[in-house]
Amino acid sequence: MGHRPTMVDVARVAGVSLKTVSRVINHEPGVRPETGARVRDAVEALGYRANDIARNLRRGRASASIGLTIEDVRNPFYSSIAKAVEGVARRHGYVVIIANSDEDPAAERTAVGTLLERRVGGLLIVPAGRDHTYLRDEVRLGTPVVFIDRPADTIEADEVLLDNGGGARQATEHLLTQGHRRIGVVGDPPTISTIAERLAGYQASLERAGVPIDESLIRVGVHDVGHGEAAVRELLAMEDPPTAIFATNNRACIGALHALRATGARAALVGFDDFELADLLETTVVRHDPNELGRRAAEILFARLAGDTGPPQRIVLPTRLVARGSGEVPP
Repeated sequence: MGHRPTMVDVARVAGVSLKTVSRVINHEPGVRPETGARVRDAVEALGYRANDIARNLRRGRASASIGLTIEDVRNPFYSSIAKAVEGVARRHGYVVIIANSDEDPAAERTAVGTLLERRVGGLLIVPAGRDHTYLRDEVRLGTPVVFIDRPADTIEADEVLLDNGGGARQATEHLLTQGHRRIGVVGDPPTISTIAERLAGYQASLERAGVPIDESLIRVGVHDVGHGEAAVRELLAMEDPPTAIFATNNRACIGALHALRATGARAALVGFDDFELADLLETTVVRHDPNELGRRAAEILFARLAGDTGPPQRIVLPTRLVARGSGEVPP
């Protein structure tokens, strides 16, 4: 394991006193702008992380905490993951510090930096972006990192994922079996890897069935329930509207339900992700277990903290289609 930079290293590289480094890091007055810039350059060059918690501890070790970055804690999918992670952490005597990235790679990087400044023992990340080269030094220094739901494209790390392509194929083939040929899609942008995989699964199923892919039926810029409803309303208002909708996540699916109820349109609907009250609303979904995503990822992280140095794991959890009525509406 490499040497973790200290304030002493920063002072040496910047050519200033330890007190000056402390003042810059703690945003205290009394430091000339050019000196402050030199210190900040040294901090960046060395990859130094200020240890906020250590200021309040007499022991100079990492705190009993892990960091978790998710997209939006309001989404039940992510709150389920967080709850499962907390359960595993509690058994190990750790607390979980949670940060939201709101699907913004820059916000994710800032959140991860803040967590590392607090000297968390390890990181669990639901990635907002695909470039995680900024974590290479931290991984090299021994901080365990596990990616949840979306893969790490640019670094070697443990991953716990869903069978997104398989689940999307299940949803699309189910609608094709009901006789549908014009199947609309609503969901997040395909820049998100999980959505790209689900879109690819949808397209592969259509191609296998000999159904041409109609780009006008694809609405992949949906971020929340309101956007989902608006996208489905647009599809239903087409001159030749789709007879079925595949919603690629729970928020888009709930938006689709709003649109169908408001317009009185008759269209089949299958959503990816189960959600609360979906059974009462008779909504057909591709179900998986977000609790299992969080639990498995946390268990891998704590195994790494306990000394497991094996090669990175890639765990893919299964999905299954649950027919409840909305996906069985004929064209």
